[in-house]
This record gives sequence, structure tokens and C-alpha cells, in this order.
Amino acid sequence: MRSSVCLKGKPANLCGKPPVVGDPIPDFLLVNLALRDRRKADFLGRPLLMSVVPSIDTSVCATSAKQFDALAAEHPAATMVLVSTDLPFAQKRFVEETRISRLIMLSLMRTDSFAKDFGLLIQDGPLAGLTARAVFVVNADGILRYLEIVPEITEEPNYQAAMAALTLLEAENTQ
Repeated sequence: MRSSVCLKGKPANLCGKPPVVGDPIPDFLLVNLALRDRRKADFLGRPLLMSVVPSIDTSVCATSAKQFDALAAEHPAATMVLVSTDLPFAQKRFVEETRISRLIMLSLMRTDSFAKDFGLLIQDGPLAGLTARAVFVVNADGILRYLEIVPEITEEPNYQAAMAALTLLEAENTQ
């Protein structure tokens, strides 16, 4: 699995090992806009799409958030979250300014263990301490079904592939 990503073509090493498709995702501790802790157990029972971005204060991250928020309207049976290293206060400002209404915003403010446990913590270069850009699609039981760690941080994820994986899980969940 990917152990580095690039920032404008320059490699940046990642810390940790991402979960493997077919395995359970690790437990995690993230913080929502109301400063409440959220864990993996809070999201079980429905398909889950987790978009992970370095910071919503960059144009690519903002575009990605808006795109996934729009796509969430087509997937009401799923939960879609955006995880970033931003504080919940900045995330709340972003939500209000952009009118994001379907994505659940989550912050790494209490610990970087999520970034390490999901193999996304950037270790070196100008973005050291932030996360790589990634998308995880997880079934209702917490099993990873799709993973993309975007190789170039300045590029958007493959929305079409992520949505195809999510659509399959929604179909499985209704059977």
C-alpha cells in the first residue's frame, strides 16, 4: 500500500499503515462541530464514506467537500463524513460559508491516532503533521470495501469510483 504521496511532484512520506480492503477499519476518536467525540461505533449500521483531506482551507479540499456534499444527496441511505486536521471552529465557519449540509465534519483535534492508524499522517515536507487526501468506503459492519489514497495531494479523488463502491454497499444493505 502507498507509503508516500506527492505535493506538486515532491514525495512526502506517510506514517502508519492503511487498513486493507476486506478488513475492519480501526477504531478512531474524532471530534464533531459540537466538540463531541465520535468513534467508529457511532457510524456502524449504514454504509459510510469517509473523505479525508489535509485542510478545508485549501481550494482542492474545499472543492472535494462541496462535491461530496452534493453527491450525498444521491445517497440518503449512507453516511458521509469529511475528516480534516482543522479545528471544529474552522470547519463550522467553512460549513456556514459554503452551505455544506449533508457531510458530517470531523476533526483530528484531540489526537493524530486516526491519521496514523489509517496510514495517512504526512511525516515530512511542508505538510508534515497533516493528512494525505483519501477516501474510504466502509460497509455497515465496519469492513473496508474501497480505499483511495490520492497520490498527488493537489489532485481531487476519484469521485466516480468512490460513488460506485458506495452504491454497491447501499444495494447490499437493502437486501
